[in-house]
Amino acid sequence: MNWPPPAAHVAIVVIALVAMVTDLRSRKVPNVLTFGAAGAACLFQFAAGGWQGLLWACAGWAVGFAMFLPFFVLGGMGAGDVKLLGAFGAWLGPLGALWTALFGALAGGVLALAVSLANDYTVTAFRNLGALLQSWFLGGIRPIEGVTLRSSAGPRLPYAVPLAVGAVMAAWLR
Repeated sequence: MNWPPPAAHVAIVVIALVAMVTDLRSRKVPNVLTFGAAGAACLFQFAAGGWQGLLWACAGWAVGFAMFLPFFVLGGMGAGDVKLLGAFGAWLGPLGALWTALFGALAGGVLALAVSLANDYTVTAFRNLGALLQSWFLGGIRPIEGVTLRSSAGPRLPYAVPLAVGAVMAAWLR
């Protein structure tokens, strides 16, 4: 069986484009997009595959959401990015969510390096990473003041961009 159906690939591209534009403009990924995309995926997968399709979509959402939830809890990622990976997972299934996260992380690393270089922040970013890892090693994994999204003065990364790249790659490379 060819799953997800080819029509899901079109949905992935549309969701990816809308997410990128909104994140680049406002640095937010709106709930109406993430929950709307996940709900549409559940309906689509149910119509295409019955209860099995619906369970597949729900499992994909859960895997995607769970993959990035720790990064949100630790203050390193926005909630919209977590929900966006869940929405992509609902369209692509559990394995597709994993591939989206992997390809998105690779694209995110490239984008993070480009953003840090463009903002003359690379040395500071690596220094912060070292301090974060040392703090976690000595005191346990927890949010660290000064390097979370709320407290850092560093440049922000619109993570919907690499996630969109990851989702499109996951959809087409299956």
